[in-house]
Amino acid sequence: MNPPSRPPRPHDLPLADLVVLDLTIARAGPTAVRQLADWGADVVRIEAPNPSPTAGGHHSPDYLNLHRNKRSLTLDLKRQEGQAVLHRMIGRADILVENMRTPVKHRLGFDWETVSALNPRLVMGSISGFGQTGPYAERGGVDQIAQGMGGLMSITGIPGQGPVRAGVAISDVTAGLQLAIGILVAIHERQRSGVGRWVHTSLLESMLGMLDFQAARWTVERDLPPQAGNDHPTLGPMGMYATGDGYMNIAAPWGRIWKRFCEVIDRPELLSDDRFASPQARSTNRSELNAAITEALSRRPTAEWVERMNAVGIPSGPVNDVAQAFADPQVRHLGVAAPVEHPSVGPIEVVRNATNIEGIPNVIRRHSPEAGEHSDEILTEFGWSGDEIERLRAEGIL
Repeated sequence: MNPPSRPPRPHDLPLADLVVLDLTIARAGPTAVRQLADWGADVVRIEAPNPSPTAGGHHSPDYLNLHRNKRSLTLDLKRQEGQAVLHRMIGRADILVENMRTPVKHRLGFDWETVSALNPRLVMGSISGFGQTGPYAERGGVDQIAQGMGGLMSITGIPGQGPVRAGVAISDVTAGLQLAIGILVAIHERQRSGVGRWVHTSLLESMLGMLDFQAARWTVERDLPPQAGNDHPTLGPMGMYATGDGYMNIAAPWGRIWKRFCEVIDRPELLSDDRFASPQARSTNRSELNAAITEALSRRPTAEWVERMNAVGIPSGPVNDVAQAFADPQVRHLGVAAPVEHPSVGPIEVVRNATNIEGIPNVIRRHSPEAGEHSDEILTEFGWSGDEIERLRAEGIL
């Protein structure tokens, strides 16, 4: 996929008519806003005039990837004058997104009751650790806490080794994606009703939702899922296997694919073994089957097995590290690592949006902003005069 020859003009993109006020911190909230920014929304990221230092600050890889396609306004929301500026902007905004604890947003003047009174058409998106109400509503939450409380760590890892966290901030990212979907649903509904909605989710809810079929095993049949390591929890052979020079993933639990698999690894006798006569039997007798498969795979390198298996329709692939993943020819063809020029950092690559819409450019239009980089132009667009902006700056509001 070749990127377009020029960055898209704002009006080219599907969300270009939406103004978003971004009051998010950490990862979950910014992930939601990034979805809106990538598809053209005019996102104003509102930061404190002297933001607290974080690892790498505004030039860390994480920040550069999370906050592309946004503009930045500094505003002191701890002061009434700063809240007055925010409230005036809310009157002209379509969406406000935040992920702060309930007492904080009330104290800083952007709780739902306040903002909906200022602008009845506003859609507000919120992410919390555990929900907006209930016994844990006041608690702060972070990804790994949600992974543990939501059950994911109990089913991750090798059987017997104890709970293991996922290698990515999965509840943060999932909550962000769920919130973005909810915000777009509310925007669509606003076209009919004319009123905004409060859309909210939590790290805990997103984590439980991500359990998917593992959760359904419990809710439907009270079957408590155990750890299954690198094997599929209920099917076999389906998992990671050692080869002659590394590791590969294979999915061959079904009918014809199982038969082809036994032929490709030169173990046809497995087809007549009663222990492996069905996907369920192969899962029950996983240890014996895996031992036979690993012995067969040890005779050739990963690349050769991947080529042989895919040639006959057996889903398989290597186990890459991150560098190998981005060097993969299919990943390079898809253009997942997208270029952007940063005025301080220089030319870099960030991870483009994973969704493709035919006919709509999927590129990075803006570098992640420095704190307050666009304060003057944003306030001018929202109706402040030059003198008013200078006064706000002189008073330390910006």
